Amino acid sequence: MRERAAGVVELMDLPDCDPWRLDNTYRQFAVVNRVLGGWRRLYRRELLPMMTAGSGTATLLDIGSGGGDLAVMLARWAERDGLTLRITGIDPDPRAAAFASKRQPVRGVEFRQAHSGDLVQEGRTYDAVISNHVLHHLSADELQQLLAHSQILAAQKALHNDLRRSPIAYALFGVAALPFPRSYIRADGLTSIRRSYTPPELAAIAPPGWTVERSTTFHQVLAWRRN
Repeated sequence: MRERAAGVVELMDLPDCDPWRLDNTYRQFAVVNRVLGGWRRLYRRELLPMMTAGSGTATLLDIGSGGGDLAVMLARWAERDGLTLRITGIDPDPRAAAFASKRQPVRGVEFRQAHSGDLVQEGRTYDAVISNHVLHHLSADELQQLLAHSQILAAQKALHNDLRRSPIAYALFGVAALPFPRSYIRADGLTSIRRSYTPPELAAIAPPGWTVERSTTFHQVLAWRRN
């Protein structure tokens, strides 16, 4: 745990992984992200003020949206607050995009199989750009590309939420993930923690203008805000 295990591959990222277990993983992410992801706090702190300061409507891009649970969750929170959050979720993995496209439709939420670079080429912009548990998957060049694209696509702010590597996080998740059988949640979650950054490591590779901020005990946010 002292060094980042950048070369380890998660099982669900393998092209020949079990499709049944992969779909179970996407379904179970909804529980994991709601309980452990820290997004309720980020929504209240970052997204709600952005919507209420404007017309009550905002646009958001979720990069690496996976099975789509986070996009749906954020849209429903906004609706309960009497606001409108129009969300586009993109993922370059056709398996994730296919799973998300089969979800029950939620007003204001759409999913696409796409890369952030595709949206840059299309000239798209959004009030906010987010990602969840994406940074640790990327190579050094891919991470820098994501951040550059985020600054082009985000009219107001970009928030990339990811894990913080620590022995305590590894040990606790190993126990907490036991109730998620027949999926890749536990095995890949432990691998994700090993691949994730410590705050000093993430700060060292962040371009100027980006800050590493605490999200929850075991999460951190790489944030950029337009002045």
